Amino acid sequence: MDNPWTTVNTRVTYDNPWIRVREDQVINPSGGPGIYGVVEFKNRAVGVIPLDEAGHTWLVGQYRYTHHSYEWEIPEGGCPEDEELLDCAKRELLEETGIIAANYELILEDVQLSNSTTNEVACIYVARGLKFAAAQPDANEKIAVKRVSLEEAIEMARDGTIRDGLSVMGLLWLGSQP
Repeated sequence: MDNPWTTVNTRVTYDNPWIRVREDQVINPSGGPGIYGVVEFKNRAVGVIPLDEAGHTWLVGQYRYTHHSYEWEIPEGGCPEDEELLDCAKRELLEETGIIAANYELILEDVQLSNSTTNEVACIYVARGLKFAAAQPDANEKIAVKRVSLEEAIEMARDGTIRDGLSVMGLLWLGSQP
């Protein structure tokens, strides 16, 4: 389908190492003038659901500044353009949980997280064949880690205990598999 929007002018209003915010002057699909604000993410989001042979997974808990709340979620982070997605998944899993996995399966790719205001896309891996080392969180992270059954994590996604979109998508996807 053809793009019904016409961009007249673009102005960057904010830029930092992680995001750029721009304001576009547009002609909207009905032919009228308007503005459109877009948050451009400089990293891709990557999530990992580690699974052991007994059917357990690991969640990370941390205070999320933007929502002013403590949240449980799957291990996840940002993947810079110059890093391979799988390498990022391995790095984030080790950093946040201390887990090293032998096998990774990509289950969701290029999922649009909030396509009305951002260009952010994400992918989610399932990691198996787990070994354990020391977690290596970033200096600005205060993370708790807990082991739960996969069924409990899926229920947490269903009942709203887990609210992070990437976590909910990945867990519900796993819960839908035979």
